[in-house]
Amino acid sequence: MAFKPANNIQDLQYFGEFGGVNPSISDSSTYTFLSAKTMFDTFEGNAEGCYLYSRHSSPSNLYLGEALAAMEGTETATVTASGMGAITPVLLQLCGSGDHVVSSRTIYGGTYAFLKNFTPRLGVSTSFVDITKLDIVEAAITPKTKVLYCESVSNPLLEVADIKGLANLAKKHNLQLVVDNTFSPLSISPKKLGADVVIHSLTKFINGTSDTVGGVVCGTQEFIDQLRNVNDGAAMLLGSTMDSLRSASVLKNLRTLHIRMQQHSKNATYLAKKFENAGLKTVYPGLESHPSHQLFKSMMNPEYGFGGMLTIDVGSLDKANTLMELMQERNLGYLAVSLGFYKTLFSAPGSSTSSEIPEDEQAEMGLSDGLIRFSIGLDADIERTFDMMHQCMTELGILEIEMA
Repeated sequence: MAFKPANNIQDLQYFGEFGGVNPSISDSSTYTFLSAKTMFDTFEGNAEGCYLYSRHSSPSNLYLGEALAAMEGTETATVTASGMGAITPVLLQLCGSGDHVVSSRTIYGGTYAFLKNFTPRLGVSTSFVDITKLDIVEAAITPKTKVLYCESVSNPLLEVADIKGLANLAKKHNLQLVVDNTFSPLSISPKKLGADVVIHSLTKFINGTSDTVGGVVCGTQEFIDQLRNVNDGAAMLLGSTMDSLRSASVLKNLRTLHIRMQQHSKNATYLAKKFENAGLKTVYPGLESHPSHQLFKSMMNPEYGFGGMLTIDVGSLDKANTLMELMQERNLGYLAVSLGFYKTLFSAPGSSTSSEIPEDEQAEMGLSDGLIRFSIGLDADIERTFDMMHQCMTELGILEIEMA
């Protein structure tokens, strides 16, 4: 039977303590006990259904974590205060001094900076490789490697990871495959393809309203328990705890994710085809010209499409900035980082979300000055949107030929 992630979310039934259709929000930082022994057992992790302190867990956080675990098909999940608050504890839990990570070279700038600049202080080294070439990935693995790390669809170049192939390598070499699935919720289900740990920045598509930051780690009960352990759990001790009010808000938005992702994908597919036909250098996994188009098709849950992210290259940073400013002036979107909003967001990643990556390495991976990353919004009339964007590009000389 096909995996249906949205069904798994909708099949969960939560009632509030007074019969509310939304679960009650646990607006407490600490919890009372009827006996001292129960407090001790809870502290040791041996009292199911009891809560000790909200940095460890809270009912609201567990509701959201359970829904996200259902979406990804993992045993359980733990939510965090940000996407980086999910990524960093996972890597620190899996790696210690002397260990090694093999990571995709095209990843979110914050993740790159953490692996490149911060973890070496702790004795953890990283090799950044072209994740699309499995022979290069395997060649980078050493006896000290503990983790393979990638993004399902990479930020910002939209390279697609062969998750099944990477999972086979991880199994062969006894590694943990950690996949950041932020760009492709519902569209791709990494756990079903062999990933060990699945991470999201909830800030983006899953929340969808650009009003909060959050993250989640989806994995086995054993691994999530390790992250939460009061003695040596990285999530517990680093304290990247999500607030209960925010958890409740994200859970409400999660319930419409399937509708939003279908519209994001529909609009992005339309614009990508139009941009490419107009002569723009366009990258989108839904285009047959994308080198991993067939790979994405083989992995995807087809009803959710190829996602809402695309890039175009207009040749220079000056042209990119001028175009984005004009599109914002005409209310076609916002010149802003992040993604997953109802409005289209655009930015030049080389000078924003990927600015942590040195310029020479940006050039090596194909991240050019003129690249614009689009998070395509939920526009009701995407044909009108394209016409207006085309007009902006024509006025600026980026496109010389008027639309037929």
